[in-house]
Amino acid sequence: MTAPVRSLVLAGILAGALAGAAGAQTVAPAITVAAAARTELRETVIVTGSFVARDEVMVSPEVDGLTIVEILAEEGNKVVAGQVLARLNREMLDVQLAQNAAQISRAEAAIAQARAQITEATAARTLAQQQLERTQQLQRSGASTADALDQRTSAARSAGARVESATNALALAEADLVLARAQRRDIELRIARTEIKARVGGTISRRTARLGALAAAAGDPLFRIIADSEVELEADVPETTLARMRPGQPATIEAAGYDKPFAGTVRLVAPEVNRTNRLGRVRVTLTADERPPLGAFGRATVEVARSTGLTVPLSAVMFGPTTTVQVVKNGVVETRTVVPGLRAQGRVEIRDGLAEGEEVVSVSGSFVRNGDRVTPVAAVQR
Repeated sequence: MTAPVRSLVLAGILAGALAGAAGAQTVAPAITVAAAARTELRETVIVTGSFVARDEVMVSPEVDGLTIVEILAEEGNKVVAGQVLARLNREMLDVQLAQNAAQISRAEAAIAQARAQITEATAARTLAQQQLERTQQLQRSGASTADALDQRTSAARSAGARVESATNALALAEADLVLARAQRRDIELRIARTEIKARVGGTISRRTARLGALAAAAGDPLFRIIADSEVELEADVPETTLARMRPGQPATIEAAGYDKPFAGTVRLVAPEVNRTNRLGRVRVTLTADERPPLGAFGRATVEVARSTGLTVPLSAVMFGPTTTVQVVKNGVVETRTVVPGLRAQGRVEIRDGLAEGEEVVSVSGSFVRNGDRVTPVAAVQR
């Protein structure tokens, strides 16, 4: 090969190499993108605490000084309002009831006797009054002496006094009868209270009643009842979380030792925050039939917000003084300001600035700038 030919060949090879290099520099870099899609987001907060009774009713004896002779309910039993839980010794009250029955009979007999005495005294007074009137007539005509008139006057007054005495005896007997009947009602009430009954329906959470123990209203309650068997999760939450919670929000509750979660709702959001630890109290009611034991540990996932709208991955949004995303349109990057909304489940709701189907760089700030040309590669859906 002659020198001129070799020069031409080398020049051609060099020109081809330079052209290949220039072509390689014009290939746009690949970048992962995700399309804006309409999805539903649920924002949740997690609260932890212990299970407590919504309302716990104390059952104490209403009569003192009697021993417990029978226990009819145990912890964990479900009871209805009015059900007998225990019985107290009523022998002494039965004796008092028998004595009272005798007092009532005596008072009734005294009333009957007083009424008979009133009838007899009234008749005697009428007779004495008639005799006095006849003696007064005879005395005026001179057929009777003054001594006879004095005797008739005295007899009439004595008869009137006997009527008044019998009337007073009747009133006293009637008062004794009223008192005896009132005492009977009191004894009957105390006898009825020897049956310790459930005031409300629910589940017995604790029993302190013991056979042979002396019942006292001032001591510990004999039973504790979870009213209507309603159990709640009581939790203390930070004040920032408390501000976002509202009664009625749905919740999923997990209890220690239970495989399946319980459904529930927020019932109470305390209006006060503890000034020492800055925590507020919330209560979440269980709606399921099954109930975990009181005092057990529980964790509730509470839904505080829900929204259906246009969303992108959280990593695609750059937060700062202004919130932006990098939109890829026709292979060119465009940095665009957007209005974010709800953040949950690794995605962000975009309320303004983005249209459905538009592609954004999956990881914002991935070494690309506004106006750069890129080759978009769709993100793998998981």
